[in-house]
Amino acid sequence: MENRFKENDWVICTREKYGLSPGKRAKNIAPAPNGDLYSYEVDKYWVVREVRENDLVLETRTGKQHVVSLKDRRIRVASWWERWLYRNRFPDKSRAASSQTNASMGASNPSLTRSA
Repeated sequence: MENRFKENDWVICTREKYGLSPGKRAKNIAPAPNGDLYSYEVDKYWVVREVRENDLVLETRTGKQHVVSLKDRRIRVASWWERWLYRNRFPDKSRAASSQTNASMGASNPSLTRSA
């Protein structure tokens, strides 16, 4: 199976969140049955730092790294107009070289978190 992701690709990952008041970027907002909380989705703008056999290592704008499955359908490569329109939400390209060396350390990197 051919992989659709490459290192340094800009990706958009949709994450489900819960809270008292959804932010302005929230979409698919639905109230809880008792009305205390809301469930909603938010798009996250990350960069692929490493492609593994079954996982991706993604980096946020703040440098935090997440490991997600290649089978996760909530992750997609950003289109050209999304890369232009949301360019300030993606991690800084100048940090790519320093992050690349940290990501290559693999499992010994304590900043890696596993996302479901």
